[in-house]
Amino acid sequence: MRMINGPRTVKPQIVFLSIVFLLLISSCARPFDSTESETGHSGTIENKGSDTIVNLALAWAEAYQKVEPEVRISVTGGGSGTGIASLINGTVDIANASRKIKSEEMTNAEATGINPVEFIVARDAIAIIVNLENPVDQLSIDQLSDIYSGKIDNWLQVGGEDRPIVRLSRETNSGTHVYFLEHVLRKGDKNDKTLFSTNTLLMPSSEGISAEIRQNPNAIGYDGLGYVTEDMKVIAVSVDAEGPFILPSAESVDSQQYPIARDLYMYTAEEPSGAILEYLNWIRTPEAQAIVKDLGFVPIIQ
Repeated sequence: MRMINGPRTVKPQIVFLSIVFLLLISSCARPFDSTESETGHSGTIENKGSDTIVNLALAWAEAYQKVEPEVRISVTGGGSGTGIASLINGTVDIANASRKIKSEEMTNAEATGINPVEFIVARDAIAIIVNLENPVDQLSIDQLSDIYSGKIDNWLQVGGEDRPIVRLSRETNSGTHVYFLEHVLRKGDKNDKTLFSTNTLLMPSSEGISAEIRQNPNAIGYDGLGYVTEDMKVIAVSVDAEGPFILPSAESVDSQQYPIARDLYMYTAEEPSGAILEYLNWIRTPEAQAIVKDLGFVPIIQ
């Protein structure tokens, strides 16, 4: 009869060699990450946030691939609030924002040991857009505030046809939404508590606003200048009823004539170094700022 052997003893040398082999395999299999990118040699920089900036950030990422082939830039949108929250949570390297970081966001960041650093990367005008069939050519900030707060609800009240006004806005996590609320509805008054009309349609993206404007003759919306196309009408805007009424453009933003203009930002969790610093420095070069102009935004350097 064949006897069944008892447990075999594994030699310590074999155990040691097995552990070393597994560690080598694990090291080789580990994907690039933002920690590697800090060395300035290779890796992936995670970049997330503002939908206004997302197309520009994608174009920068593609162009930078030719400058530094070993560094990959992963770009996603979701809104300025989402990007800043991700930065505070430690899941991204760079947060894109079409507004300045809020004081409560800064407090939350500092509570987790993060000290956000701000970089202005471009400028933008918020264009007021309507359907091509709309006869209205100009609106004041007061009129825009009254439209979006619900005090004015018919185009006839601002020189248009007898049609109901359909208000379109970005969602509340959008930096463009926040900027428009603070600087148009509330006219820059921090004590003003004016809110969007409850029947304002909140759109998930800039493209969503554009699509509705094209098909709805009653609609009014606002969007970054880089998203304006020839199949929509841009309204001239003035600070008050006396004018002058100014159309958004790179020139009117640079001259500070257009009243609804803002800076666009990138935030890092601390003073950047390595590949992240090199990328941010490249963004502020003439080469990268030429992309800003090509996409309809306003460069920070000419």
